[in-house]
Amino acid sequence: EEEDEEGNKIQLGPQCTLKEQLEKDKDDESLRRWKEQLLGSVDMNDVGETLEPEVKIVSLSILSPDRSDIVLPIPEDGKPKGLWFTLKESSRYSLRFAFQVSNNIVSGLKYTNTVWKTGVKVDSTKEMLGTFSPQQEPYTHEMPQETVPSGLFARGPYTAKSKFVDDDNKCYLEINYTFDIRKDWTTP
Repeated sequence: EEEDEEGNKIQLGPQCTLKEQLEKDKDDESLRRWKEQLLGSVDMNDVGETLEPEVKIVSLSILSPDRSDIVLPIPEDGKPKGLWFTLKESSRYSLRFAFQVSNNIVSGLKYTNTVWKTGVKVDSTKEMLGTFSPQQEPYTHEMPQETVPSGLFARGPYTAKSKFVDDDNKCYLEINYTFDIRKDWTTP
């Protein structure tokens, strides 16, 4: 149950699988068209019998005009061993991730990233990715371009935590990692 602006409880209807949603009212032409417009062409093979959507992060990449893309390996346990990547100070970069959705619609998928240097929080990012229906092809999202900090105090090791979470606070991936900012691009 949720509350509206005046604090009244909102009664949500019963949850049902996407397959059940698609089967409901299939004889109503306008509802069928509306669902098609909302969902696009959903492959019934990607639609599960479960209520819970499944989101799999397929790839994480760092894009920079100064070098070739850095494709980051996604560890099973969410904890890359050692230094995960290095950024060159003052360089422009953006993050791109690809993810697949199956079983059901994922509502309000968000990406959050928090960065610390010597135990002090130095950056925090939250980006709403959106609501996605199941499909074979991965969705891709590119974050706005940023500039890496520079100078003596900016260089060195950082720790960070990235998460992909939906509106129901279900976490699909949480990664704790370390990275460096250096004078030049290097590979860890």
